[in-house]
Amino acid sequence: MGGFKKFLMRGNLVELAVAVVVGATFSGLVQALVKDLITPLIAAITGGGGPDFSQYVFTVNGAKFMYGDFINHLLSFLIIAAVIYWLVVMPMTRVIAFFDRDKKATEKQCPECRSDIPVDASRCAFCTVELSQVRAADRPPA
Repeated sequence: MGGFKKFLMRGNLVELAVAVVVGATFSGLVQALVKDLITPLIAAITGGGGPDFSQYVFTVNGAKFMYGDFINHLLSFLIIAAVIYWLVVMPMTRVIAFFDRDKKATEKQCPECRSDIPVDASRCAFCTVELSQVRAADRPPA
């Protein structure tokens, strides 16, 4: 029983649980934004009751293929993805770039194999080239 309690109290599991709850709440918020603001805006612009393709159906041997519902869900997905991109991803990318601008680089690329290696490395851990020799070879002759 102690091992199970320890498993439950690990930081990663608690963080995952919080992320799932916040994600579900955020999903509801984004869906409400799309349903209550963006879809009516599209309906106002197009002059109709909004994009609704649910009446598009075809039948083969008694089986209904409701491709109109698929189109509705696809449009909903695209609108939600666009809202998330423009209202979450882009601003977060800018905020992260703003706070990371003063950080010094801790890694560099090996000039031979292009692997990421520590800045102060004297030999590449991947291709084992000596970096001081590469630097000397890159220098113009004196």
